[in-house]
Amino acid sequence: MKRLLALMLCCVLGAQVWAGEAVNINSATAEEIAAMLNGVGLSKAEDIVDYREANGAFAHIDELVNVKGIGIKTVDRNRDRIVLQDGARNKKPN
Repeated sequence: MKRLLALMLCCVLGAQVWAGEAVNINSATAEEIAAMLNGVGLSKAEDIVDYREANGAFAHIDELVNVKGIGIKTVDRNRDRIVLQDGARNKKPN
C-alpha cells in the first residue's frame, strides 16, 4: 500500500519535472524528492530526509554524497533539478 501511494504521488508530482521545476532538498518530503530526481527512489529519498534531519540543512548540493547510496554521478545527473532554497538553482563548483 505504501509503495502504491508513493507511485501515485510520483505520477502526480512527476509533471513538475516536465515543467522544469526543481525540488528543494532542504524542505521537500521524501515523496517529492523521489518524484523529482532521476535515480532516486523512495528509499534513497527517505535517507536524504533522515540525513537532513540528523545533520541540518544542506549547505551545498555536493553534500548529498554524504548520504548512503547517493554518489556524485547521481548528484551531477540531477544538479539542475535541485535547489537548496526556493528559487535558487545550483551550479557545479569550479
